[in-house]
Amino acid sequence: MANPPLGQHAPTAGKPLFSTSFTLADLTRIRHDVEAVSRRCGLEHDEIEDWVTAVNELMINVIRHGGGRGALRLLMDGQLTCEVTDQGRGFNTAHYFPCTERPPLSGTGGMGLWVVGQMADYLLVVSGPAGTTIRIAARSRDTLA
Repeated sequence: MANPPLGQHAPTAGKPLFSTSFTLADLTRIRHDVEAVSRRCGLEHDEIEDWVTAVNELMINVIRHGGGRGALRLLMDGQLTCEVTDQGRGFNTAHYFPCTERPPLSGTGGMGLWVVGQMADYLLVVSGPAGTTIRIAARSRDTLA
């Protein structure tokens, strides 16, 4: 999993495919929307399952740790890309990156970003006191070749 420079995958760099804000009540609807967009973009069934799981995990993190509400955008930037933002207080990314080994299970979480990293082609996290932005790209047969 590569971590591209932020400027390389700027939020306005890709063609917008889907954009929404969300809370806990919206998760099911958004998972279905993400699946539909992914299918139109040509991902295979198992690729879609991994992608929807990764996007869902990002949304759950926003709800748990980022203030309970966030925004999600799907973009086509050479490959299907998802950007999730929140306005939480941020976190120290050094505690989570690079994370090549599975973190230990804990009652407070800590595995979500690792799981996302296993299912995405790349994972980019920018976090600070004004919130967090996480960008991932779908892993497909085309990006694995």
